[in-house]
Amino acid sequence: MNDSQIPVFRDLVLVGGGHSHVIVLKRFGMDPMPGVRVTVIARDLDTPYSGMLPGLLAGHYKFDDAHIDLGRLCKFAGARLYHDEAVGLDPTQGQVICRKRPPVSYDVVSFDIGVTPRQRVVGSAEHAVPVKPIGNLVSRWRQLLNRVRSQMGVTRIGVVGTGAAGVELTLAIQYALAQQVRDPVPGQRFEFHLFGSSTTLLPTHNSRIQAKFQRVFVERGVQVHLGSRVVSVDRGGICTENGCRHDLEEIIWATEAEAPAWLQDTTLDVDDRGFIRVDDTLQSVSHEAVFAAGDVASMVNHPREKAGVFAVRQGPPLAINLRRALSGRPLRPFRPQSLFLSLISTGDQYAVASRGRWAFEGHWVWRWKDWIDQRFMKQFSDLPTMDRRVVDPPTALTQLASPDLVQEISSVAMRCGGCGSKVGATVLDRVLTRLCPVQRDDVVLGLGAPDDASVEKVPAGMVAVRTVDAFRPIVDDPYMFGRITANHCLGDIYAMGAEPATALAIATVPVAPEIKMEQMLEELLTGAVEVLNEAGMALVGGHTKEGFEMELGLSLSGFAEPGQLLRKSGMRPGDKLILTKPIGTGTLFAAHMRLKAKGRWVDNAIHSMIQSSLEASRSLRRHGATACTDVTGFGVVGHVLEMARASQFNVTLLLSSMPVLTGAIETARAGFLSSLQPQNVRLRRAVVNHAAIKLDERYPLLFDPQTSGGLLASIPADNTNACLAELRNLGYGAAVEVGFVQSNFDPETPITVEI
Repeated sequence: MNDSQIPVFRDLVLVGGGHSHVIVLKRFGMDPMPGVRVTVIARDLDTPYSGMLPGLLAGHYKFDDAHIDLGRLCKFAGARLYHDEAVGLDPTQGQVICRKRPPVSYDVVSFDIGVTPRQRVVGSAEHAVPVKPIGNLVSRWRQLLNRVRSQMGVTRIGVVGTGAAGVELTLAIQYALAQQVRDPVPGQRFEFHLFGSSTTLLPTHNSRIQAKFQRVFVERGVQVHLGSRVVSVDRGGICTENGCRHDLEEIIWATEAEAPAWLQDTTLDVDDRGFIRVDDTLQSVSHEAVFAAGDVASMVNHPREKAGVFAVRQGPPLAINLRRALSGRPLRPFRPQSLFLSLISTGDQYAVASRGRWAFEGHWVWRWKDWIDQRFMKQFSDLPTMDRRVVDPPTALTQLASPDLVQEISSVAMRCGGCGSKVGATVLDRVLTRLCPVQRDDVVLGLGAPDDASVEKVPAGMVAVRTVDAFRPIVDDPYMFGRITANHCLGDIYAMGAEPATALAIATVPVAPEIKMEQMLEELLTGAVEVLNEAGMALVGGHTKEGFEMELGLSLSGFAEPGQLLRKSGMRPGDKLILTKPIGTGTLFAAHMRLKAKGRWVDNAIHSMIQSSLEASRSLRRHGATACTDVTGFGVVGHVLEMARASQFNVTLLLSSMPVLTGAIETARAGFLSSLQPQNVRLRRAVVNHAAIKLDERYPLLFDPQTSGGLLASIPADNTNACLAELRNLGYGAAVEVGFVQSNFDPETPITVEI
């Protein structure tokens, strides 16, 4: 049995993708703990490296140079990635409370969620851009660049905070604007202001460094306002304690940091700024199952300023102690260094270094800094190929648990088949009582009844539309997998022009201790039921069983008036073909399995898959759709071929108009294709001109199998523009005309593809 087949026994949850946690992930990927499931909850999928932020704003680095791809790293580490934000903690239940998804259970949890500048000044939260989260700052910076390129007059930019962050950002922005706006419009000019309550620049650094940057600011024409505490901020500028008013078009906030406010609402022991108090082992002083590192942690015995170097140095000891906590072994103390090397850039590939009382500077210092930063980032981009180890389950688990729990898990191989593989009744009952599916008047017997099957009424004059689908997980998040599966299965109902009615579910959860199985089943069904509820569909029954892999299937029913049914056979000559979602999920997830897809590409694909097609179906019907199908496993060509042969008309596809998910062309070009692709490609013989277009980089995507793909419908030509306008207004931004129906018919080659 390899380590991926060991039942889940302990849950490690990493909240945040900061510098310490990416090191933990890399180490767990290099040396997994069998029986331990790692889950990452992260607001940002691209983790910025703070040391390269000034260089990014100055234009010395591209976005990917300065960010760690958390999705790819999690895939390497075998960790589940939940794209969400923690907003609370329940230590009693052992759960992290998230903003958009159900709570996440943990046995051990670690926080590395960073900090934000303290914005207690009136108006600062509304009118100033905090330097952290870095992603928001980068986005705002891009907007500023686009705006000022053609802006006349004086643009005044203010930075509040005279620490290293404020100093570096001011100089980086100034340099970037000088490079980006080489030919300013007449009268265009930039002013830069730096504000701080301290009487010196860089108050935590030595006097040589302070004097150096004082000279730099004078040389660069930056107006420095020391001893000027900001007391209010509005849309047009700031006011300082000494009564001065400064008009500013852009305000960046880089003051003293504080922790997210919600941490103070937990029972965790936090300091006066909300940081989690930890001992020398990075363990919370109040809760032994809680750890913290990076800026959000406050080491009670070794207080240090908030600097990225400390977060990086905490990564290895944090990884060691998380392993020890999970296996019940004594933790190891860690003592951070008292002095650290500080490298502060001046925007123009020049930097100043300091350590204690020492200081030195030059272009060579910036090159040195660049080498250090690039070396750090390389360890997360050059990920090795790891072979799954063969593991003896009892041997692996003895380091994780008590003898009683080892006995429980060791009995997995003896689990029964048949009805003996059902999930226990008590587990199922507890989960079902928390789901709250919608109630429908046409359901006679449903979940609330102890009978052997559901009973439903078919409304007079209506016909029942039924479908079933099931598959293995495309994502490792049970909740998100439940949402994807429900939307995928509902696609058949929507494609037929029916309204959703009832659902039966069949779910498989991996064998594990009872509490773990219950948690996974609840997450899986919660995701599915949320989608069903949104569609007005009642979950009326189903079946749950144990297995070695999570699976979910749904049998759905809907109702429609016989004359309103949409079928594949109704296309008419002159009709336009509309596709409501982009294609490319097959190639993206094939690449993701091989660590070759960017995390943001995969996340974008997930958001496409969880988008409901209910309103799209209704819009297509309102605009007179003559035929419809949902694009799934057979790819665009496979499903168009079904429609063409059923309708007995040829179809022309417009390849250049085909909506494509971000990154799909790149992954297909690199040869990362779904395992179903070769079978789908056999359908190329139905494309009359496939030989002429097969070299186009978009061509393979016509055969790409889709999960929870869009609706493909034929619409009368006169209704097409109105239909597309409505679809886009409903949130289907990728909806587009992708072809048209011809008047002739060739059953062997009914498809033509125009580039």
